Amino acid sequence: MAESTIQQQPLMGWDKPELDLSSAEWHSSSRGLGDVQIAFVEGFIAMRNSGRPESPSLIFTPAEWGAFVSGAREGEFDLT
Repeated sequence: MAESTIQQQPLMGWDKPELDLSSAEWHSSSRGLGDVQIAFVEGFIAMRNSGRPESPSLIFTPAEWGAFVSGAREGEFDLT
Protein backbone atom coordinates (compact mmCIF):
# COMPACT_ATOMS: atom_id res chain seq x y z
CA MET A 1 0.00 0.00 0.00
CA ALA A 2 1.46 3.34 -1.01
CA GLU A 3 1.66 6.03 1.62
CA SER A 4 -0.08 9.28 0.87
CA THR A 5 0.88 12.69 2.08
CA ILE A 6 -1.85 15.13 2.96
CA GLN A 7 -0.88 18.75 2.86
CA GLN A 8 -2.93 20.74 5.29
CA GLN A 9 -3.80 24.20 4.07
CA PRO A 10 -4.57 27.04 6.50
CA LEU A 11 -8.28 27.55 7.03
CA MET A 12 -9.89 30.35 5.08
CA GLY A 13 -10.12 33.40 7.30
CA TRP A 14 -7.74 31.93 9.88
CA ASP A 15 -5.96 35.07 10.99
CA LYS A 16 -4.77 33.96 14.41
CA PRO A 17 -1.06 33.79 15.14
CA GLU A 18 0.74 30.89 16.76
CA LEU A 19 0.67 32.07 20.38
CA ASP A 20 3.28 31.12 22.97
CA LEU A 21 1.11 29.84 25.82
CA SER A 22 4.01 28.48 27.89
CA SER A 23 4.02 31.44 30.27
CA ALA A 24 0.29 32.24 30.10
CA GLU A 25 -1.55 32.87 33.36
CA TRP A 26 -4.45 30.41 33.28
CA HIS A 27 -7.70 31.08 35.16
CA SER A 28 -10.42 28.59 36.04
CA SER A 29 -13.67 29.23 34.23
CA SER A 30 -15.88 28.46 37.22
CA ARG A 31 -14.12 29.31 40.45
CA GLY A 32 -12.08 26.12 40.34
CA LEU A 33 -15.04 23.80 39.84
CA GLY A 34 -14.91 23.35 36.06
CA ASP A 35 -12.67 21.62 33.59
CA VAL A 36 -11.94 24.69 31.47
CA GLN A 37 -9.24 27.30 31.94
CA ILE A 38 -8.76 30.53 30.01
CA ALA A 39 -5.81 32.87 29.49
CA PHE A 40 -5.53 36.29 27.88
CA VAL A 41 -2.52 36.39 25.54
CA GLU A 42 -1.57 39.10 23.05
CA GLY A 43 -5.15 40.30 22.58
CA PHE A 44 -6.61 36.81 22.18
CA ILE A 45 -8.38 34.44 24.57
CA ALA A 46 -7.05 30.90 24.87
CA MET A 47 -9.15 28.10 26.35
CA ARG A 48 -7.90 24.68 27.43
CA ASN A 49 -8.96 21.55 29.27
CA SER A 50 -7.53 21.89 32.79
CA GLY A 51 -7.38 18.11 33.16
CA ARG A 52 -5.21 17.82 30.05
CA PRO A 53 -3.25 21.08 29.77
CA GLU A 54 -0.92 19.53 27.19
CA SER A 55 -3.83 19.20 24.75
CA PRO A 56 -4.28 21.89 22.09
CA SER A 57 -5.92 25.11 23.21
CA LEU A 58 -8.73 26.87 21.39
CA ILE A 59 -7.90 30.44 20.40
CA PHE A 60 -10.63 33.10 20.18
CA THR A 61 -10.59 36.71 19.02
CA PRO A 62 -12.43 39.05 21.42
CA ALA A 63 -15.48 39.04 19.10
CA GLU A 64 -15.50 35.24 18.87
CA TRP A 65 -15.15 34.96 22.64
CA GLY A 66 -18.10 37.32 23.15
CA ALA A 67 -20.25 35.23 20.81
CA PHE A 68 -19.17 32.01 22.54
CA VAL A 69 -19.93 33.34 26.04
CA SER A 70 -23.26 34.76 24.87
CA GLY A 71 -24.21 31.40 23.40
CA ALA A 72 -23.13 29.60 26.57
CA ARG A 73 -25.27 31.89 28.71
CA GLU A 74 -28.25 31.13 26.49
CA GLY A 75 -27.69 27.41 26.99
CA GLU A 76 -26.10 26.71 23.63
CA PHE A 77 -23.06 25.08 25.30
CA ASP A 78 -22.67 22.87 28.34
CA LEU A 79 -19.55 24.10 30.12
CA THR A 80 -19.76 21.66 33.02
